[in-house]
Amino acid sequence: MKSMKLIGLALGASFAFSASAFAQDITIAVAGPMTGSESAFGRQMKNGAEQAVADINAAGGVLGKKLALEADDDACDPKQARSIAEKIGSSKIPFVAGHFCSSSSIPASEAYADANVLQITPASTNPLFTERKLWNVARVCGRDDQQGLVAADYIMKNFKGKNVAILNDKTTYGKGLADETKKALNKAGFQEKMFESYNKGDKDFNSIVSRLKRDNIDLVYVGGYHQEAGLILRQMRDQGLQTILMAGDAMNDKEFASITGPAAEGTLFTFGPDPRNKPTAKAIVEKFKSKNIDPEGYTLYTYAAMQVWTQAVAKAGTTDAKKVMATIKAGDWDTVLGKMGFDAKGDIKAIDYVVYKWDAKGNYTEINPKGS
Repeated sequence: MKSMKLIGLALGASFAFSASAFAQDITIAVAGPMTGSESAFGRQMKNGAEQAVADINAAGGVLGKKLALEADDDACDPKQARSIAEKIGSSKIPFVAGHFCSSSSIPASEAYADANVLQITPASTNPLFTERKLWNVARVCGRDDQQGLVAADYIMKNFKGKNVAILNDKTTYGKGLADETKKALNKAGFQEKMFESYNKGDKDFNSIVSRLKRDNIDLVYVGGYHQEAGLILRQMRDQGLQTILMAGDAMNDKEFASITGPAAEGTLFTFGPDPRNKPTAKAIVEKFKSKNIDPEGYTLYTYAAMQVWTQAVAKAGTTDAKKVMATIKAGDWDTVLGKMGFDAKGDIKAIDYVVYKWDAKGNYTEINPKGS
């Protein structure tokens, strides 16, 4: 009986120690579409966050503590995103890397602000995210009013005198990007032949494709996500239409090519210069590849968001969100994407969108401004 008591005491002491050790962890979160039609991007974000936390912990953590990561699924649904934000806030989590969809990031940011949570999105590009004078928001990506300018410039140079259509999926991201591209084109004196909306989640685009065919559209610009863009492309080709499809950064996942097959060839999209090719990312990219993970799209952007927060916490000497955000905006930070600084709104100071082209084998490469 005595030995049983000793074992019990030992187990109790062991549990108390592990619970104490766990309590020393700083829990942070990554939030995005872990399920649903944009889950490919949720996986990118989760991969980036997990590798960043592993590397930060291996280097000694932050403020003498290890990081613990919580992953939350918003399925790109605004209500679900708001609910997640409230849960993260009530858990006293000081930082979240998220969300992916602008329609999630914007409503979630208000709940985070109320709960003293710092939010850095790796991927939400709608200008409104940083235009509401919230103290707690930043992004490590660009904005649609910058991305739209690059798309419009490419269209002007390569499709002057041609018929162009602009489509959007009515979402905060898709319509916002389509509107910015249209605005830039119209300002330059270029008038689109067709401006049309569809619903995110639609599968049948034959009526839209018929209109594209009737109007002899040479290029269709899609403000929306890769699932619907892929179906639009397939249905254009099914109707014998060779119109070029162009879209934004939400095309940056190999899943697009799995939807379209060889029909992806010639499709264009805008995104930042490939972060996998940056010298600052070389060692991290090799780590991902050793795990058979391709760190495409927003994987390294999420990693960078984690780096910015961690470095700012170390410099500020606290995880208090307001003090950390003030530190972030006052400094420059070394990341896998290179040195990064932020303006008073929380936008990055250096912007550099470029145009990419898909090939028939399911790969994409950066092209020069004139399209070769």
